[in-house]
Amino acid sequence: MTTMESLIGLVNRIQRACTVLGDYGGVDNAFSSLWEALPSVAVVGGQSSGKSSVLESIVGRDFLPRGSGIVTRRPLVLQLHKTEDGSQEYAEFLHLPKRRFSDFAVVRKEIQDETDRITGKTKQISPLSVLHQCYAQDLNLCLLGLLCFAVVNLTLIDLPGLTKVAVEGQPESIVQDIETMVRTYVEKPNCIILAISPANQDIATSDAIKLAREVDPSGERTFGVLTKLDLMDKGTNALDVLEGRSYRLQHPWVGIVNRSQADINKNVDMIVARRKEREYFATSPDYGHLANKMGSEYLAKLLSKHLESAIRARIPSITSLINKTIDELESEMDHLGRPIAVDAGAQLYTILELCRAFDKVFKEHLDGGRPGGDRIYGVFDNQLPAALRKLPFDRHLSLQNVRRVVSEADGYQPHLIAPEQGYRRLIESALNYFRGPAEASADAVGSLTFCIYLLLGPLRLKRACQKVNCRNSAARALIFNMKQELRRFPSLQAELAAAANEALERFREDSKKTVLRLVDMESSYLTVDFFRRLPQEVDNKGGNPAIPANPASSTVDRYSEMHFRRIGSNVSSYVGMVSETLRNTIPKAVVHCQVKEAKQSLLNYFYTQIGKKEGKQLSQLLDEDPALMERRLQCAKRLELYKAARDEVDSVSWAR
Repeated sequence: MTTMESLIGLVNRIQRACTVLGDYGGVDNAFSSLWEALPSVAVVGGQSSGKSSVLESIVGRDFLPRGSGIVTRRPLVLQLHKTEDGSQEYAEFLHLPKRRFSDFAVVRKEIQDETDRITGKTKQISPLSVLHQCYAQDLNLCLLGLLCFAVVNLTLIDLPGLTKVAVEGQPESIVQDIETMVRTYVEKPNCIILAISPANQDIATSDAIKLAREVDPSGERTFGVLTKLDLMDKGTNALDVLEGRSYRLQHPWVGIVNRSQADINKNVDMIVARRKEREYFATSPDYGHLANKMGSEYLAKLLSKHLESAIRARIPSITSLINKTIDELESEMDHLGRPIAVDAGAQLYTILELCRAFDKVFKEHLDGGRPGGDRIYGVFDNQLPAALRKLPFDRHLSLQNVRRVVSEADGYQPHLIAPEQGYRRLIESALNYFRGPAEASADAVGSLTFCIYLLLGPLRLKRACQKVNCRNSAARALIFNMKQELRRFPSLQAELAAAANEALERFREDSKKTVLRLVDMESSYLTVDFFRRLPQEVDNKGGNPAIPANPASSTVDRYSEMHFRRIGSNVSSYVGMVSETLRNTIPKAVVHCQVKEAKQSLLNYFYTQIGKKEGKQLSQLLDEDPALMERRLQCAKRLELYKAARDEVDSVSWAR
């Protein structure tokens, strides 16, 4: 059977782990907060409402700083633990984990000193909590003191007292600052509100009740406490409040009689104060009928029982949150990468593994496992044919240009049958137009492979896309995916980027030279059989030379218009044949010189250079981004917290 001590003790241990690892709830929005998922009791009240005295009465020890103005300037989390019979009572602070305090006057001073350490000795406030544990025998409670306190059979968070006016030394915003801090705790659905109000003031003006009504209008999470019942004017009482007629809550109001200032000055023992409180209610003509439901002892038991129920109800959701967050954090740690070893051999291995991973991803982009290769195919299937179709052959082989080129090639002696020199000049100058599309294809493929390099380098995605003119989502995805592979190590990114850039530029230049050679080869040697297969020029069906009707008119033009059109048509056919040939051979050359070479030897030179580096140089390459290192550290701490919490939950045998 699950006991109250095991349930509240479980939450206390988890809260302690939260505080150790920096989870105070709502401080770090980058991570989900386990603290916020745990039920706790926040003590809320105005200044001089008796809030500190209530806490000390519950704990059973005089340990809180006292004075005028704002004394509690940081959230104080109290954890109360029951000790075995005969064991010494003591207190511990989370910031002093190896030191035990048996003198509670020293505890008070340490709380004050720890507060001053963060806020200074002014009257400033801070949302950072202080954690203090107290182990007591006679009160079955244990105190844990820091700016965040938790109790074994009661989890109490002492918050700064609500105030209405800033005093000397405080900023004008102090009133709102305190209210904002208090709200961050009490508006959480897992927070139980202990609203402290003095009985000698009108309940309608209570700061604690006013705030509780705003964040918990139904009153389901609010416990009302009336202090200073013994200080009310004679002839008056607080029965309307205590019996729920003046302001009704879901839970019963509890009256408290704290030590008087004279008792505090005389250091009246807390056990004596408890006895006097019981006697007051037992003998009071106004409150005698409520005596068994009044006093600090009853309040502690009431809160403990309610806290146990709240914890029991929340255990399934807490367990679910813990398991879900562990999975998320482990996934995040895998994404961020594990810490790097310090010895040179392990560092070299890590670098080579990263290089191989990069090379593998690079090949996947080219071969089709990831976006990229399809873009290269698009160059051959769309861009190159479109560029070839746009070449200005119509203008080059126009009647006027053909006549001019052939006439210039003939010189003073007109050709007899076929103007061979004219043909050659027309073909060679036409083939020269292919150099542009050939180079453009090599550059386009080079840009797409270069795109992968840009992913590793310092350029941003937008610049990378502009650089390679890749505006589609596939290219952007390519850039993003590669960026993830090596983003841990900026120095290694730069080294790899330089090596990849150098290799890709070399492959690009080789590719351009090769495709230009293909064009030059077509110009250097023409396919003679193509022209030998062309039909011979004849002027009539009988095969006899045509005799002009007017011999004088034949001297105006050396050749007929039809003759030049036929020459232009023949050259156009030959250029078309060459275009089809280049359309097939240019992609082969580009793939052979760029894509295949990049797949086979992109990082060969880099591997050679890495092997020559010494330990210090290797460490410099694995110098991670400080922001990423900090993120991994925070993830590791948070993962440690949640695993510890999971172990705590598993250690308790839950009752059905």
